[in-house]
Amino acid sequence: MSGPPVAATFAEHFGSPPDGVWSAPGRVNLIGEHTDYNQGLCLPMALPHRTSVAARLRADRTVRVWSVQSGELVTVDLDDVAPGAPSGWAAYVVGVFWALEQAGHRVAGADLAVDGRVPLGAGLSSSAALECAVAVALSDLSGLGLAQDDASRTSLAAICANAENTIAQAPTGGMDQSASLRCTDGHAIRLDCRDGSVEQVPFDLAAHDLALLVMDTRAEHALVDGQYAERRRSCEQAAAELGVTSLREVPFGSLDAALARLVDPVVRRRARHIVTEIERVRATVALLREDRVEQVGPLFDASHLSMRDDFEISCAELDVAVETATAHGALGARMTGGGFGGSAIAIVPAGAVDPVSEAVAKAFAQHGFDSPSCFAVTASGAAGRDA
Repeated sequence: MSGPPVAATFAEHFGSPPDGVWSAPGRVNLIGEHTDYNQGLCLPMALPHRTSVAARLRADRTVRVWSVQSGELVTVDLDDVAPGAPSGWAAYVVGVFWALEQAGHRVAGADLAVDGRVPLGAGLSSSAALECAVAVALSDLSGLGLAQDDASRTSLAAICANAENTIAQAPTGGMDQSASLRCTDGHAIRLDCRDGSVEQVPFDLAAHDLALLVMDTRAEHALVDGQYAERRRSCEQAAAELGVTSLREVPFGSLDAALARLVDPVVRRRARHIVTEIERVRATVALLREDRVEQVGPLFDASHLSMRDDFEISCAELDVAVETATAHGALGARMTGGGFGGSAIAIVPAGAVDPVSEAVAKAFAQHGFDSPSCFAVTASGAAGRDA
């Protein structure tokens, strides 16, 4: 985490200070996986890990971006931005410029330095953190007013999701951007992906002498390799066969009857995960609102089994992390994020963070996996201006 502040890095590479510094958090999804593009419910919270952007507008349509992490300067003409162009991490930056213009906002070029402190490839939405930091910077510098209240931030989240879907060509839902732009300290958000509404849900584990442990498996996490898109297509196929616009419309109480109408066993399993996962979000929110956080653990466990067996998005590293945490005192554990790698989370006694982390590291070594990175996190605030 050492290194010069991003403002100093900007001045070093662009010759003078930036007009300001903004940052946006990554997110961890407590429960509600792959429900976003099914118009369902999910429960993400913002991480204390953030991506910072120092920025200054230009008089032309050139965007120059320096990445602290890659040590690379990328230069792009905004008129050349198109689906898949540019590729790589720069797509998440210039995609925001493109998406703002698509939404009717006038934006100029800019010089930017970005410093991403959200772990890459961990399923903690480093991409949304980058997009949202750039977006709030451009909103402020261009006087767009898209970060001043929840309504405007809702619009900005949709713009950032469009950038990721269209320019970076990652077929994600809008949960990550909503979390990065709309979360508040000490709360998760119950995000309704059908109407975009959020409810702030208290999530203060420390008050219960508990902690949320993130276990980054270091197993490569990528959403653009076709697996994510395949799951999305299966859900769309299930909805079409059931005659509904999304699986959100399938009542939990009528799930068995609905599943009986699906011929393909794979599609049936995918649908079962989505409908039961939405119900688990409802149950988790109810428990948190009643300050019964200790009872959330079994819902985490059930969610992981559903993702492992029905949605088939877990992997050996995630399963070992979850099973080890549970065996060493976690109240509940589950993989989080898009799957196929990335991170798992566990609710653990506050005094057990180190012992559980050490047990997971030992189990990984015994399995011949790369060493994991385990760290406790608290629910943090949304994207905004830092300086």
